[in-house]
Amino acid sequence: MRSFLKFTLASIVGVLLSSLIMFFIMLAVVGAIVSSTKKEVSLKSNSILQLQFDKEIPDRSSENPFENFDFANFKPNITIGLTDILKNIRHAKTDANIRGIYLDLSIIPAGFGAIEEIRNALIDFKTSKKFIISYADYYSHGSYYLASVADSVFLNPQGALAFIGLRSEQLFFKGALEKLDMEPQIIRHGKYKSAIEPLTNDKMSDANREQLTTLLSNFWNHILDGVSEKRKVDKTELNRLADGLVIRNAQLAYEHKLIDGVRFKDEVLALLTKLSGAESEKKLEFVTLSKYHKVPKSKSGYSKNKIALVYASGEIGMGLGDNETIGSEGLSKAIRDARQDSSIKAIVLRINSPGGSALASDIIWRELSLAAKAKPLIVSMGSVAASGGYYIAAAADTIVADATTITGSIGVFGVLLNTKNFLNKKLGITTDVAKTNTHSDIGSIYRPLLPEEREVIQQEVENIYDVFISRVADGRKLTKTAVDSIGQGRVWSATDAKRIGLVDIIGGLDKAIEIAAAKAHLKDYRVVDLPKLDDPLTLLMNDFSAKIKASVISSELGSEKAIYYNLKNTLSRQGILARMPGEINIY
Repeated sequence: MRSFLKFTLASIVGVLLSSLIMFFIMLAVVGAIVSSTKKEVSLKSNSILQLQFDKEIPDRSSENPFENFDFANFKPNITIGLTDILKNIRHAKTDANIRGIYLDLSIIPAGFGAIEEIRNALIDFKTSKKFIISYADYYSHGSYYLASVADSVFLNPQGALAFIGLRSEQLFFKGALEKLDMEPQIIRHGKYKSAIEPLTNDKMSDANREQLTTLLSNFWNHILDGVSEKRKVDKTELNRLADGLVIRNAQLAYEHKLIDGVRFKDEVLALLTKLSGAESEKKLEFVTLSKYHKVPKSKSGYSKNKIALVYASGEIGMGLGDNETIGSEGLSKAIRDARQDSSIKAIVLRINSPGGSALASDIIWRELSLAAKAKPLIVSMGSVAASGGYYIAAAADTIVADATTITGSIGVFGVLLNTKNFLNKKLGITTDVAKTNTHSDIGSIYRPLLPEEREVIQQEVENIYDVFISRVADGRKLTKTAVDSIGQGRVWSATDAKRIGLVDIIGGLDKAIEIAAAKAHLKDYRVVDLPKLDDPLTLLMNDFSAKIKASVISSELGSEKAIYYNLKNTLSRQGILARMPGEINIY
């Protein structure tokens, strides 16, 4: 009895101590967050806006405290969304305290769609006659494409510039599943619907290789067009440099006119001192994007007319969703609110999604179709708006996409994982079932599908595909036969998508808002963001453990975290999906 009481008391003390420690950790986190987010920044004259894109760029800045906190290093880590990046560059253009922009670049962990919009914003910034200087120790294809708009592009003497052409590498898990005695049971429609290939193949199918090669070629040609225009180097010569692996070091990049000079950072700082009019290098005034975001801006006049900017980012599923996923219920409510609000005169839906649940996509489509009947509905596509991401776009009056948006992928597939042999042969686990009817356990992961069950699911996949192409045909004013011919799960670049009728206009988010205003006959308006974000305290309580886990994974795995999430997401996909082929990572 004494021993029992001793251990019980020890357990209670342990729990109390752990709770106390967690409480103080929470206080420290909240204090660090509050001090980093509430403090306004005053800007000095002759300041230089320093743009460094070394973190992922979401479409929307998050008010989630854990979104911006590095638990691995226990410090605030502000992430500015694309829409706010564009606003800040636009504001810097007319800000008398900003003399120019310093692009401090290397690898940019963002899709080419986001890079394209930032690049266009910088091109517009240059009309102010303020300078843009770019410097890096290493330029990736994405960062160099962005840097090419600068007045001067510099590279560390021992640095490098990637100029070898684009590639997309994919992981295949067929061999691993075979070793584990797991059987992926696939039902699909669309010869290009290759989202399931990582489970069934050990290499790309011919159809998948064809679509990816076409996609990469379109992206590469678009990049070459931009670089050729800004650097005054012929496209043929640029391709020769890439094919011959000519750009092997910084000096060769300079000799072939891809950069303006080979310099150390202190030399670039000396140039910035001169350009900004600072008295000395010590007097240089840099303001980072995260700080500039907190500089008080002069507010424009209040307007009762509003355009709702509705964000749809991440994989599509049922439920409410969050900042990183699209929930059918959460997004539908935001669209419904915008439709029913008489002060909102138009809706812009910003899509950055590879798709997901077919049912969830149709639920969202229904709400969008109702909104399109009530007021102008414009879609702005980000880096990717494919499969279910395109499904929900089909209801729009006008679809606007960046030239490098990945879109299309009109197709459907189903995945059921049979783990019977894995459990039995590898772990010695057997299963049994009691049921009232013959197929009560259809879809169970503990047995293979019966032929008649597979046929039923195949019919359902065909039905969903038929509904999908019907939605697109109605929205795009095409025949179902025409949509089927460009569907089949094939992904397209926005440039090709415009040619075949899936996209109306090549442009960014600003262009979509401009079109929405014109269709609603608005000259005076303000943009409001939806869905409304939860207050920071609620997010703090809801996301504590999840964000700690995500932060640690990111810290430990770095850029390789994509492999972890790719495998996790691939194995977790069950049921009938309208989703893009795997993860298309372009380097």
